[in-house]
Amino acid sequence: MSATFADTAVAQKSPSVPFRVSGSVATGSILQPLNSSMIAVAIVGIAAQFGSSSGITWVISALYIATAVTAPMAGKLGALLGARKVYLGGLALVALGSVAGLLAPTVGWLIFSRILVGIGTATQYPNAMTMIRGYAERHGAQPRTAITTLAICSQGVVALGPTLGGLLVGAFGWQSIMWINLPIVAFSAVAVTKFANVGFVGGMSVSRRQLVHALDVVGVLLFLALVSSTMLFLLSITTDPVWWLIPVWALVLALFVQWERRAGEPFIDVRALARNRALTATLARTLLTYTAFYCVFFGIPQWLQYSRGMGATEAGLTMLPVAVVGIGSTLLASRTYRRHGVRRTLTIGTCALLVGGVLLASVESSTAPIVVLLMVAAVLGIPNGFNNIGNQNLISSVTSVEEVGTAIGMYRTVQYIGANLSAVVLQTTAGHVIGDDGLHRTGWFIAITGVLLLAGVLMSRNMGDRRSAA
Repeated sequence: MSATFADTAVAQKSPSVPFRVSGSVATGSILQPLNSSMIAVAIVGIAAQFGSSSGITWVISALYIATAVTAPMAGKLGALLGARKVYLGGLALVALGSVAGLLAPTVGWLIFSRILVGIGTATQYPNAMTMIRGYAERHGAQPRTAITTLAICSQGVVALGPTLGGLLVGAFGWQSIMWINLPIVAFSAVAVTKFANVGFVGGMSVSRRQLVHALDVVGVLLFLALVSSTMLFLLSITTDPVWWLIPVWALVLALFVQWERRAGEPFIDVRALARNRALTATLARTLLTYTAFYCVFFGIPQWLQYSRGMGATEAGLTMLPVAVVGIGSTLLASRTYRRHGVRRTLTIGTCALLVGGVLLASVESSTAPIVVLLMVAAVLGIPNGFNNIGNQNLISSVTSVEEVGTAIGMYRTVQYIGANLSAVVLQTTAGHVIGDDGLHRTGWFIAITGVLLLAGVLMSRNMGDRRSAA
């Protein structure tokens, strides 16, 4: 029997992480996907109140830039100060940002509130994973079921966001996507405090100087400059390209790589990424996957409102099949991963993405009956579960418990960058007002992305059969 199958047999005999632990830490993980996807149906109302300016785009992008920078740092902070402590601190920031958004008098204040929410929501997932892995190692439990719970509560909720957001916005206005955070924050704080006291998970006595050194503040600032300059250039392509940003971007990239190679405690360990090819390939695959993923969740609701004349509630309900199928596919993907390994799991996910893109590009959007649109939406819900379960378990299997928080933070970072890139893709394929032709071009982009991902999965030599860590 191979080592992989022997390890799998042992893992199957091991108890699972109790739901009181995985469920409690998963409660806060729904905040990021909710805030990232509810905005898709709220952005029309926000533009109507504040005016359709370039600042509206940054209402979406600001949250992702904030989370992209914060996620890896949150995992490292959890290792230094304690995963639960950082998790709860993030919840407090979400509450503060939500209140600021409710009271925002201008779009600038709204962008600032979204930054606060982005920083806060970035802390939950990596520290939830650290607590789960820490519990599993101390008690000899297998984390696969807990990872599935996290996946459903995070990525499944992304698909549910437009539906919930549509209902809230239709009934109470766009401000409702901010105040809905407050009861979730309160419930999560109580649940984590009561049930997620899983023992010593990180946390040590460090001075302020040691903390600054460990967090690699220079690396963080360079990464922020790198992400911001990338987004500024990409968002300018469809209007008036800011060409001088290209040499600035290249310079910042060179400085970032050079600094991180020499830093004692790097923000992004570029040397580890070079050594761990499986991790690097997974992050690259995740970037492409989520660029296509968010094209669906930003593009379709806006098209339904602009071209089909639907209200926010109707558009949100039309996206409901994506959520239902996404949650079901996550459960099925977990079983597929356990029985057949990561390659088959990702193959199913990428094939579904390809088929969904072709359907979106081919359907007669304006004249198609609503049932046809619901069927297309359902197909587009399949890739979410399979790709997320495959990639996330693969990252868990190639990192240690000390590294997993930072690695998952990096995983989330590339998701957020993919979300930002999707905004650029939509601007390029569909423009400010998404019509039928723009939706078709977006569908072809998703299909082409599916082809590239499928080829990468089938030809990868760094994937293997890593069921044991699940």
